[in-house]
Amino acid sequence: MDNYADSYRRYLDGDDNGLREIIAKYQHGLTLYINGIVRDICLAEDIMQETFVKLAVKKPKFNGRSGFSTWLFAIAHNCALDRLRRNAEHKQVQIDECFELSDETDIEREYIREEQKIELHRAMKKLSPEHSQVLYLRYFEDFETDAIAAIMHKSKKQVGDLLYRAKKSLRTELERAGFTYED
Repeated sequence: MDNYADSYRRYLDGDDNGLREIIAKYQHGLTLYINGIVRDICLAEDIMQETFVKLAVKKPKFNGRSGFSTWLFAIAHNCALDRLRRNAEHKQVQIDECFELSDETDIEREYIREEQKIELHRAMKKLSPEHSQVLYLRYFEDFETDAIAAIMHKSKKQVGDLLYRAKKSLRTELERAGFTYED
C-alpha cells in the first residue's frame, strides 16, 4: 500500500532518488498538516524541511508497524510540537493568501470554489488545533482512524470522538460565517 516505504529503504541503501521521491510526494501535504498545528505557513515549511532533514541525517528506522505515510506524519507532528515548545511566539500568516485563482474556462464557478476553499480554511483556522489537525488528516490526506490515532498519539475512540466534535465545530463556524453549500 505504501510504496514510499520502498523509496525510503532504497534511500537507506544509498539511492538518493528514494528520498527525492518521498519529498516530492509528501512536501505539500506535510506543510499543510503542520500549518494546522503551528498556524504559520512559513514556520510550517521550515518544520516540513526539518522533518526531511531528520530523515536524511538521522535515518530513523521504519519498522513497518504502520503505514509509511502514518510514520512520516507522526515524525512531522513531533517536529512541530518540538518547535512550538522552543518558540513561545510565532507569526501568523493567513492561509487564504496562499491560494490563487486558476485560469479555467468557467472563471466564475472556479472563483466561487476558491472562495469556498478560503472560507473553509478560515473556518478551520478558528477551530482548536486538534480539531483542524484531525479534519485535515482525515479529509485532506485521507488517513484512516487508526493512522490518525498513531500520528496524534491518541486512541481510535479518542480520534472518533475528536472527529465528531471537530466536524460539529466546523459546521458551526461555517454557518456563523454565512457559508452556503453548493449542490
